Order: sequence, then C-alpha cells, then structure tokens
Amino acid sequence: MKKVFFFILLASSIAVAQVKPSDDNTKNDIRYNLNESGSHYVKFTFTNQAWFRFNESNPGTTVLGDPKSNTFDIGLRRTRIQIFGQITDRIFFYTQYGMNNFNKVSAFPGYNTSGAPSNRKIAAFFHDALGEYEVQRQGTNFIRFGGGLTVVNGLSRFSQPSIGTIMTMDVPVFAQATVDQTDQFSRKLSVYSRGQIGKLNYRVDVADPFPIETNGAAPPVLGVNSVFAQRKHHKQFQGLLIYNIFDTEDNTTPGYMTGTYLGKRKVLNIEAGIISQKNASWRKEGIDTLYSNMTLWSVAGFMDMPLNKEKGTAVSAYLGYFDTNYGKGYLRYNGIMNPATGTTQPISGAGGTQGNAYPMFGTGSVIYAQAGYKFQDGLLGSQGTLMPYASLQRSDYDRLKNPLNVYNLGVNWLMKSHHGKVSLNYENRSVYRSSTVSAELESYTRRGSWVLQYQISI
Repeated sequence: MKKVFFFILLASSIAVAQVKPSDDNTKNDIRYNLNESGSHYVKFTFTNQAWFRFNESNPGTTVLGDPKSNTFDIGLRRTRIQIFGQITDRIFFYTQYGMNNFNKVSAFPGYNTSGAPSNRKIAAFFHDALGEYEVQRQGTNFIRFGGGLTVVNGLSRFSQPSIGTIMTMDVPVFAQATVDQTDQFSRKLSVYSRGQIGKLNYRVDVADPFPIETNGAAPPVLGVNSVFAQRKHHKQFQGLLIYNIFDTEDNTTPGYMTGTYLGKRKVLNIEAGIISQKNASWRKEGIDTLYSNMTLWSVAGFMDMPLNKEKGTAVSAYLGYFDTNYGKGYLRYNGIMNPATGTTQPISGAGGTQGNAYPMFGTGSVIYAQAGYKFQDGLLGSQGTLMPYASLQRSDYDRLKNPLNVYNLGVNWLMKSHHGKVSLNYENRSVYRSSTVSAELESYTRRGSWVLQYQISI
C-alpha cells in the first residue's frame, strides 16, 4: 500500500509541473538556417521520457537476489538527441544519439551484460547516422536514396515509429521484429530508397544484419527450437508500401512514422510490408542442424484525422495483421525496461521470463489494434486537453497453447501537444508456464502494471 500511495502522490506532483501552452510552429525550432529562405538548415531536437512504474511481478521474480511479488521503479524509457538537416536542395543528413531502458538494474551483471563487469555509464549510443540524396522531386512527389545506420525498414509503420509522437504510451514492440537481436535497437546498416509517387509511399531496403553474438548477451543455445543463427550470414530484404487515401504524411526524416498528428492532418492509409532473410535461424533435429528463412509480413490500416477542426477534436486508430515466421518453434520473451534480474521459476526453453516479461516475439501470427480520441483544445483551460486510448495485442504463436493477450488502457494529458505531455497507462498481460502434457507453454494467470510517463520533447 505504501508503494501505491507513493505512486499516486508522485502522479499528483508531476501534474503540478505544468508546461505553459503555446502554438506549435517552426519558429520554436532549434535550427540554424543555411540560406535566406530557410530551405537549407541544420536542426536540433531533444526528447526525454521518464517512467514511474508499479509492476505486478511474474511468479518467481527476484530483484538483486530478493524475491519480489511487485516492484516500483523509476527509469528513462528513452532519451534522444537528433541533429539533422538539408544541406543542399538534394543532400540531407540525419543523426540520432541517446539511450533506452535505463533504470537501476539496466547494467546488472547477468541481466543485460551476461556476467561481464557492469557499468551504468555506457548506455548511450548512436541510433542513426545516414545520408540521403534526392534524385527527383515534383510537388509532393520525390525519390530518394540513402545509406548508413538507419531504422528504415519494411513490415509496418510501428517497425519504424516516431517515438515522440506515440499515441499509446509505448509502441507495440513486437513489430520491431529483430530488436536487439540482429539489429541495434531496430536500426541496421542499410542501403535504401524511399519516396512518394502520387498516393503511393514506398520504402525498400537491403540491410546487413548484425551477428547475434554482438548484441551484448550470451547467444541463445542451439536446440530443438529455432533461434537466430550464428552461421551462413545473409543480407535482409525489406519493403513497405503505403497507399494514402487522403493526405500524404510527413516525410522529412527517413523512416520515422508519426504516431498521431492530433488532428492536424487527414490521414487514411492502407499498408503492406515484408522482411525476408535467408537462413536467419537454426535448430537441431537429431544430429542435424537445420536452417530456416525468416519471412515476416503484415497488412494494416491507419486512420488519424480531425473530427471538428474548430474545436480541435480528433480520432486515431490502427488495425494490423502480422504473419511472423522466424523458423520452427521460435519464441522470445521480452520485458520493457525490465525491473527484475532473475527468477526462481524458470521456463524450459525460454529465458528472461522474470519481472514484466512475456512472450513478445514468436513464429505464428499477431493481431494488433489501437484507438484513441482527442478531446477539444482547451478542455482543461490553459492546461491543455486529454486523449484517452486503448490497445490490444493478440499473439497466436506456435509454442503457446493459449494465445497471448496484452491489453492497454491509458490517457494522455497534452499540455503542449507532444512537446509536453503526461501519460498514465495500465497494462494487463498473460503469464505462462511449462505444460505438463506438451512442449507448449500454457497461460495460467495474468499480471498488470501501472506506468506514469512524463515526456518533454523539443
């Protein structure tokens, strides 16, 4: 009860830390113009997302060796700095530097660093570093080519999200399909093309995935279930096609797709995406080592538009189907900024099951949906407005006897659109254990978590 009381008190305290509202416009950008018109420029941005979380732990959870049925933790979900700019009419560059999932146990030996000496001061790294060249532009139509370390990829809009404009408090991370396995927090070394041709927006990408051995954790053991392979390295091919029924979307930065425009654009899209890699995973069958291709694809619809422009009301919704084939039996647990370090009730054939983790990635299929409603501007007077939302992830993975269901309900307090906002979110997730009658995992209970996020974005 003391932890719950402290959590409520903290929420009230942050609510007092109000951000003075003002109009969103480029005059408030931190930028240096390279020509008189401002078409050539260098821009600087900063985003920080602080989390204050109460979590009901998965059974058997320990934190630094102590059993914990629940935890309260404070962390930085994301802290990012971007520097990018248009150097000439055709040359664009983009860099992003920052860190993710930084809490008191983020550098604990055996948790993220697999027994290596820990150091809490090494969390930041380059997320993106790339250059683009525009070969053609006519009105809103353009074709660009680029290369470097980038989030540009296929599969879906949530595989390359603009984290500062998320409607739900966090993105559906399962859509960042290889995150921190064969990529660098969803980024890969790639050569790509992206563009807008009439109503069709496209991006195609050839990536050189990182070896699984370089992700900072012990490589998964080769067994009867597929894991990422340590041999026969191949390139990864990706593509995403988006048909814009109404307005086109913002295409300034490469890859990053807006979560919600808060009614400032009328967007209705249909999209289809794919990621493919030969011999991406391997497994044992008897004495033989078998390789499997990874093929991930999705189809989805996205809507984000004003309802009443004078009042500022708006609606946002997304519905997507994902077919995820990593190889036979692939399943990976993940807990966002996991507050725990171990478990006394391990699950056979699965690692990292403590804390807030659940089987986030797997061979099978996923249905994901989210919807939100933005109330009128000035609903709270000079303190902004509210945007409640809900989301559902239903994953039917081959190794799960019962489908995974993850529910989220929350509300955004938009003090200054996305630049200053507080989000309160409740998540409820399935909890699994080894089955006594089959090799599948069976769900037997549920756990939840409350998270308060304070976001500042410049």
